This record gives sequence, structure tokens and C-alpha cells, in this order.
Amino acid sequence: MGLLDSIIKQKAGGILTQIAGQFGLDQETAEKAVRSLVPALSEGLTKNISSNDGIQSLISALNNGNHGDYVDNPAVLSNPATTADGNGILGHLLGNKEVSRQVAAEASENTGVSSNTLKKLLPVVATVAMGVLSKQDIVKEGAGSLITGALRAFLK
Repeated sequence: MGLLDSIIKQKAGGILTQIAGQFGLDQETAEKAVRSLVPALSEGLTKNISSNDGIQSLISALNNGNHGDYVDNPAVLSNPATTADGNGILGHLLGNKEVSRQVAAEASENTGVSSNTLKKLLPVVATVAMGVLSKQDIVKEGAGSLITGALRAFLK
């Protein structure tokens, strides 16, 4: 199971239920929105782990942060601190706000969800992605080429 499937299935859909309610979407539309945003995050994560410094930085962030809380308690996704954390994650993964806007615009074309809604949803999905990653055994097992390969496979 990869990153996208892990997000969709977390807590029997509790994350999607939270996202749907938080952004005024039905469950199916929330899933489409998440499905449209995760590939850009996966691509950013894959680029990030392409260097030894990148993989070490990611592992450190995952092991030292409280990212698992986003998965364990989806209600925290509506906190302003979650959006702030998500924007920081996006800065690392996508580089700048312009790229985030492009991701939201493309996702809007694919889903019919407004670009403004997707811009607000993107940092929330970024926090969930980090939460899902923090719970993976591959992150806890160490570093090096083995973990890089395992993460790349998970991110596809």
C-alpha cells in the first residue's frame, strides 16, 4: 500500500470525513481532492529524499515531530497550527507558493473543486502525508539506501 492508499484508508476514512466536513465537501469529492493533491506531494518527497541530506532531514522531521497526531486524531486537522505546519511542509516539498498554486489549479481542473478550496486543503493534506509517513516501519528502521528505496516505493 502506498502513500495515497494509506491516507485514504486511515482510521476507516476518518481523515476523509474530517476533510469533507472541514472544507464543505461530500466524502466522494473529498477523496477526489486528496487523490489529486497527493501525487505532487509524493513527487516533492521523492525529490527531497534523492540526497543523503534530504533523507536524513526527512527522517529527523518524522521522528522528532508529532506528525502522527494528524493521523491519530483527525479533528486536529482543523486547527490553525495544522495549516501553519502544513505550509512549512509545503515549503520543503514544493519550494514556493507559486508551485502550490499550480498544484491547486491542476487539481481543480481534475476534480471540479475550486482552486481556492484546494489551496486551503493542500497544507492539511501535507500534514496528513507526513503523519502517515511517520507511522511507517521503514522510517523507524534507519537510513541509507535501503530506506530511500523503501520510501520511493511507498511514495509511488
